[in-house]
Amino acid sequence: MNKFMEFAVKEAKNSGTDVPVGAVIVINDEVIASCHNQKEELNDVSAHAEILAIKEAEKKLNNWRLDGAKMFVTLEPCPMCASAIINSRISEVYYGATDNLYGALGGVIDLRTIFNSKLVVKGGIMETECEELLKGFWRRNG
Repeated sequence: MNKFMEFAVKEAKNSGTDVPVGAVIVINDEVIASCHNQKEELNDVSAHAEILAIKEAEKKLNNWRLDGAKMFVTLEPCPMCASAIINSRISEVYYGATDNLYGALGGVIDLRTIFNSKLVVKGGIMETECEELLKGFWRRNG
């Protein structure tokens, strides 16, 4: 599990001027998609790491249904991303840092209850490393 979160952390470091968030989608222990936040780069409010990774996985599989997939993401998904994760039928999400402002898989709200979802969620994976990435970004960019 940690090897995939390590991959997500490396991906997050590619976020440039965006908040450093990385997401990796895995099926059968194989990474099929990995992305980082690109809102600033693409000038697109929806260009969160999770959304971009879902799109990449859908394209690779030629299917919007990502049944059996696991997502590893450095920050708890926001409502937009949590909704996309649930609707794409990803089975499990593992995240690093809890998002105390926008977390939508248990941090602030839990969209699984609204969608009656059976999505498995586990937070705190490599939490310190993920939090340090975010703290460093906010120290530099206030």
